[in-house]
Amino acid sequence: MGFNDLDLSERLLIARRGTAYLSQRLAELTDEELDGPTLLEGWTRRHLVAHIGYNAAALCRLMDWAATGVETPMYASTEQRAQEIAEGATLSPAALRNLFSHTIARLDEKWRHLPEAAWKSEVRTAQGRLVPAEETAWMRTREVWIHAVDLGNGGRFGDFPPVVLDSLLDDIVGMWRRKELGAGLALEVEGRDPVLVNPEAETSHTVRGDLPGVVRWAAGRGAVGVTGGEATPPRWL
Repeated sequence: MGFNDLDLSERLLIARRGTAYLSQRLAELTDEELDGPTLLEGWTRRHLVAHIGYNAAALCRLMDWAATGVETPMYASTEQRAQEIAEGATLSPAALRNLFSHTIARLDEKWRHLPEAAWKSEVRTAQGRLVPAEETAWMRTREVWIHAVDLGNGGRFGDFPPVVLDSLLDDIVGMWRRKELGAGLALEVEGRDPVLVNPEAETSHTVRGDLPGVVRWAAGRGAVGVTGGEATPPRWL
């Protein structure tokens, strides 16, 4: 069973659990440590916290779209999104933490008050896909759990709910297939049949390990607890 097979209430609960997990990681960082690096090349923790906050604000716009039927895109443009993050990273530590807490509270409030029928209303992601508003639960789940690891202060893929790991793996492999990347790559999770990115291609490289390790590698967050992880995975997002 994948994430989107769960009842909406369960999906929102997992997103909230991820937000709490991320919030705890952030709370453990001193203001000075916000200047430190993340697992994302070129981004400090300041950039990452700004991104997480502004992502919640962008999802709020999709909730408004679903509620009113008036198109309100996540971002005006890719350039606007990048500029927003760059400027957010220059905020004082107190203002940055306030941005984070304020936007996650706003998103949660909009989730709580969206009429039931509006969850099926179509909205557009930053990648241009038309999806039902309920997809925002997965979009945010993916963000908060993975970025809790990206902060680089103790977050682990092994702490993720299994359904999140399974759905991340499906997402990543699905994206590789759509982009025709990773031909010859096989992923072997302990106790499961191998996943061939392109079943028609001859296997040229295999990554083996437990589910958290394989998902971490596939998501581009490094080789922890896997064999074959010295290779660079195809780009996902």
